[in-house]
Amino acid sequence: MRTPLIAGNWKMHKTVAETTAYLEAIINEDLPDTVDVVCCPNFVSLPAAAMVVTGSQIGLGAQNVHWETNGAFTAEVAAPMLTETGVKWVIVGHSERRTLFAESDETALDRARAGQEGGLEVIYCIGETLAERDAGETFAVLERQTAALGALDPDHLVLAYEPVWAIGTGRTATPAQAQEAHAFLRVRVASIFSGAAAEGLRILYGGSLKPANAHELLPLTDIDGGLIGGASLDVRSFSAIIRAAADCAAGDDS
Repeated sequence: MRTPLIAGNWKMHKTVAETTAYLEAIINEDLPDTVDVVCCPNFVSLPAAAMVVTGSQIGLGAQNVHWETNGAFTAEVAAPMLTETGVKWVIVGHSERRTLFAESDETALDRARAGQEGGLEVIYCIGETLAERDAGETFAVLERQTAALGALDPDHLVLAYEPVWAIGTGRTATPAQAQEAHAFLRVRVASIFSGAAAEGLRILYGGSLKPANAHELLPLTDIDGGLIGGASLDVRSFSAIIRAAADCAAGDDS
């Protein structure tokens, strides 16, 4: 059975002081130990965050990583810099990186490979836009975005399905739509790696998962947790999602 993973992507939010206060509060929430929890602050907050979460159940993640270990790459951060800070996880290929900063399938893969080679657990984001969804291209997009995953180690890989049309738009994929995409990805992973790898690999839902819909989405067969954006910025909201994941894993999806 796959352990649920709830990862918070804080994006460009929270100062160092706010990050510290938040993490101290979430640690005091006495969260269930049946769920893996990761928080991904901005780069400048990572050292302070590491000091707070060390020894706790909260994993620390970064929001990006460069494909080289050093060099003339202004504003980029390399895997050894992250691991030295205490980071264990990294997000790559997020839809905002793709749409706003020209991230491609190729560069996302390069970042993921560098992250794994540097000792990081990689959360690899994929998903279709509204235009692609409406054109019936969802599966074709997911197939293209996962075409080169065979270059990665499935034991240190998590997929995050982001229906881009359901992020910050007020729209959310129905449980049926979410499960359909996740089931497709599970089969896709089996074809790239193996059936055993597909059974063990976690696939997160990243389309505006929040306390109000957590008990509808998290019990679904091929959804193994969530990559949470806005709802991860509030301690009570994030805690509620984590507890929902624990309830669903225990078979209580009421």
